[in-house]
Amino acid sequence: MNLELMRELSVKTESKIVLLVLDGLGGLPLEPGGETELEAASTPNLDELAKRSDLGLSRPVAAGVTPGSGPGHLGLFGYDPVRYVVGRGVLSALGVGMELTGNDLAARINFASKDSSGKISDRRAGRIPSEEGIRLVDLLNAKLDVEDAEVTVRHEKEYRAVVVFRGEGLSGHLSDTDPQRTGLEALPVEPEDSSNVAQRKSAHLANEFVKQANEILADEEAANTVLLRGFGMHPALPSFEETYRLDAAAIAAYPMYKGLARLAGMELKKEGEGIAGEFATLKESFADHDFFFIHIKPTDAAGEDGDFERKVSVIEEVDSLLPEVLGLEPDVLAVTGDHGTPSKMRAHSWHGVPFLLASSYTLPTAERFGERACAGGTLGVFPAEEIMGYLMGNAMKLNKFGA
Repeated sequence: MNLELMRELSVKTESKIVLLVLDGLGGLPLEPGGETELEAASTPNLDELAKRSDLGLSRPVAAGVTPGSGPGHLGLFGYDPVRYVVGRGVLSALGVGMELTGNDLAARINFASKDSSGKISDRRAGRIPSEEGIRLVDLLNAKLDVEDAEVTVRHEKEYRAVVVFRGEGLSGHLSDTDPQRTGLEALPVEPEDSSNVAQRKSAHLANEFVKQANEILADEEAANTVLLRGFGMHPALPSFEETYRLDAAAIAAYPMYKGLARLAGMELKKEGEGIAGEFATLKESFADHDFFFIHIKPTDAAGEDGDFERKVSVIEEVDSLLPEVLGLEPDVLAVTGDHGTPSKMRAHSWHGVPFLLASSYTLPTAERFGERACAGGTLGVFPAEEIMGYLMGNAMKLNKFGA
């Protein structure tokens, strides 16, 4: 996406855009010839919508490249995810309401379990509930004593937390400690460039934090260690208002996605309880903004758990509530994901992400919403960072280019 071109052509209008993101929407059949989770779901409302929509498959980063949630969403917002690299820790910190300065280094924490041999047995500590996560964060804050930096830990959700190191001369160019699978020991934090003083200092601080956290958590039944990932420092992104002339709002339950929205300059709305609560918030605030980003997390969680039927169920719940959105009559409604999380893989994937765009200016090609229908849709396979251009164009918010 050429953000300078968007800034040049964007105009303020009364039309309204809704971007509904089902995290990890894309899927795969469990068996050859079978259906994906989206195709297996009973989605009469989405299928009816598909009959008057442009369809396609978006490519989050590049062919064969599996995106994290950060790059996946940055692409949706029109930012080149390769150019605008944002550490997940920054997003988590912003998402829980922390204010970051230019001297702050943030990292995402997973409370995890390790066995007596020191190998990771559960990367999510049995998905401990938020109450337990809050207790552990309080324990760390009370006992941590890391020299040469002010260290603050904040709870995010369930087994997730974030740590911020505040001090002079820090760098986010560090490796993660998460080995990405069980049966392996956690990795040490390493500088990307061992000759860089700031990176060496930051790696030392992070490793000292992990050492002390392991000592503090040693007697915990499940969460007896921490894994650090997504080191980063606060980047500068062109704001939505500057780039698209949009008064944008975000409705999301998970802090990380609130952080993404804050980074783009969106106003955070109180999300309510569950998917129905998010849609109720949309209805309550629909008159106040002209762009809404709504984030649905449970599709991704089900895919990562390898639970095909649960992912189907979440998609069906969204479909059953879709009339709440349609009743508001947005000028443009897009339904998509930030990446695929096939239950078959129990992880994010590089596959194309189903994309549906409903407006008064579409060329429909299919009778339903699913991966195969989208593959043959009007938009074909396209880079995710072009989505904002499609939304803006269909909302009649872009002037003509050239004479």
